[in-house]
Amino acid sequence: MAEESQDGQDKTEEPSQRKIDKAKEDGQVLQSKEMFVFTSIAMGLIIFLFIPQIAMPGMNEWGKLFQIESKEQLYSLPYTRLYQVFEIILFIALFAGIPLMVVSLLTQLAVGGINFAPKAASFKGNKINPIKGLKRIFSIKGLVELGKSVLKVVLLVSLATLIIYLMLPQLLMVSHGTLNNALEMMYYAFPFLIGTLLTALAFIAAIDYFWQRHVHIQQLRMTKQEVKDEHKQTDGSPEVKAKIRRMQMEKSRESSKQREALKNVSDATAVITNPTHFAVALKYTPGEINAPTIVAMGQGIIAKQIIERAQEHNITVFRSPLLARALFFTSKIGNEISDKLYNAVAVALAYIYRIDQGEPAEQPDITLPDELIFDEYGNVEN
Repeated sequence: MAEESQDGQDKTEEPSQRKIDKAKEDGQVLQSKEMFVFTSIAMGLIIFLFIPQIAMPGMNEWGKLFQIESKEQLYSLPYTRLYQVFEIILFIALFAGIPLMVVSLLTQLAVGGINFAPKAASFKGNKINPIKGLKRIFSIKGLVELGKSVLKVVLLVSLATLIIYLMLPQLLMVSHGTLNNALEMMYYAFPFLIGTLLTALAFIAAIDYFWQRHVHIQQLRMTKQEVKDEHKQTDGSPEVKAKIRRMQMEKSRESSKQREALKNVSDATAVITNPTHFAVALKYTPGEINAPTIVAMGQGIIAKQIIERAQEHNITVFRSPLLARALFFTSKIGNEISDKLYNAVAVALAYIYRIDQGEPAEQPDITLPDELIFDEYGNVEN
């Protein structure tokens, strides 16, 4: 049965990678307590099997603590023995602690991965709320955990009782044997008991792992609306993406049109440049009523090609960055220039005409309306 979100929608969708990553940041990763119990006891059993290898040297070292070789040792004995006791305790702690710590890390790595989440370690007031605490205890998850614990205890106690009952004759014979016989029997009986319980714990751990995995995935499931909202956040809304695609298509068509218009540069009267980033080829026939027409224009590589073709056909190239940008951002190929640029273009063409006729002329200052002064990105400069 699908879980419901706070707004009543069913969580029917699989969690996205972004949802999983966010859950990890919050410290919400897959964990299995029973798997930790199983691996820890298994490692404890392995450590127990190696105890005979170090028991004799350890007992010898422990016995030396109570040996006094001379009276002079009585003054320094407390400090010396204290240091030796510390060494023995440290060795025992490392002998048992390091393997248990390593197996715990490997268990979490195999179950849900090792995750460092500072956000999860931060203080949250709702964690000490007694009402919410009671709700967690008596929730379905809390009751399931309680039921698992009760069943686990019943199963393990039943198995232990059965094994002890089966081994009861041998245990009763211990009182008639020597201490070595008793220790030898315990050495074999104890691992058998723990091994049997360990097998049961392995079965419990496997069930718990799959159950916790199921619960973890159910908690991370998403509603259809959450999936849509996430797609909007990552990829943008469909409207925005459609607008971007339209702009890209328009840009592509414009670039294609600019490349096709290169063949018209030979018909141009003049080329206005920026000097290299923008180039606009104008055609104007004196005496005609029509305003100058844009026969070709472009920026970057296309601008460079327009200038090169203009030079090949001995067409005057006039450098005026402001006018070139204004023509580029307000005009289209094949159309007349904007009426707001008539005066500026007329001044430029008059200068170019005199230059083409071989007459001396000073380069004019081109003035433009404030709303037609653009930067190289097409933004109006303030």
